[in-house]
This record gives sequence, C-alpha cells and structure tokens, in this order.
Amino acid sequence: MGYGIGKSLVEDDMVELASTLMKKAKDKNVKLILPSDVVLADKFDNSANTAIAKANEISGDWMGLDVGPETLETFRKEIESSNTIVFNGPMGVFEMPNFSKGTVTIAQLMAKATQERGAITIVGGGDSVAAVNQAGLGDKVSHISTGGGASLELLEGKELPGVAALTEV
Repeated sequence: MGYGIGKSLVEDDMVELASTLMKKAKDKNVKLILPSDVVLADKFDNSANTAIAKANEISGDWMGLDVGPETLETFRKEIESSNTIVFNGPMGVFEMPNFSKGTVTIAQLMAKATQERGAITIVGGGDSVAAVNQAGLGDKVSHISTGGGASLELLEGKELPGVAALTEV
C-alpha cells in the first residue's frame, strides 16, 4: 500500500502476492480487514519502549509488533457477528507478553464464540496453535491443526495427499 513501516519486518517476496490478493478482494467485493493501528516498539524486546500509531504512520526506528486497540475492536465486532472464524497466524509477537494482547484477545473471542454461540472456530498453523494453547484455550475452539497451509488448502476444497492416501486403502 506504499506505507512506511519503519523497522518492521517484511517478506519482500510476498509483497506482490499481498497486492494481488487485495485487488482480488476488491474486484470480488470481498471485505478484507487489515490493521488500522499497531503497537510499536523501538526494539525487538519485551522491555522496549512502546507507542500506538495508525498503520500508515510507522516511522523511523519503530517497528510494529502487535495490532492496536482500534484494530482489536474491529476484529471483535467481526468475530461476534460471524458463525465461522479461521485463525491462521498470530496478530503479533505473542511470545513476548507486552506484544501478545492482539493474539490472546482473538483467541479469547474465538473461544467465547464457540462456547456461547456454537460458532465454528478453526485454528491452523504451528504458531497459532502455540498461541492459543499458551492462552489456555486450545480445548475451547472447534478445530485445531498445526498444519496451517494444509488447513487452508482443505478449506479451499483441495485434496490433501495424506488424506487421499488414507482413502485409497
């Protein structure tokens, strides 16, 4: 989107894919919700100085390490009005307590949606599973799989080689 990201990490080889997916979502009139604000840190450390900024205002030596409160409120509203929720990738650096709020909050909202409304909640990927388990919520969501990519492919309707091999017996 052309925003400055300060010293935030970026996978340069994924920028084009992200742009393509954003265009596809727009062309198909699919709502794509991206973070509107972020928790910044001046170093990659739990004891770093922190600040909150709009996602398009990360500058200088700052790096985004979690989603901000405005973003969490947006995600909360979406989760509370959804019957199926897929979580595939932490919101921030959940391994550091000062940057785990976004990830833990999403896990809590998903568990609440499952327990109170019977929503289908799917957690895919090793980091996501670790975060949900770290929050003590692994048994409070519908489905959990360390295979993040495989989980997404299954939801796409693709045949998974391991499953196909089992059904050939």
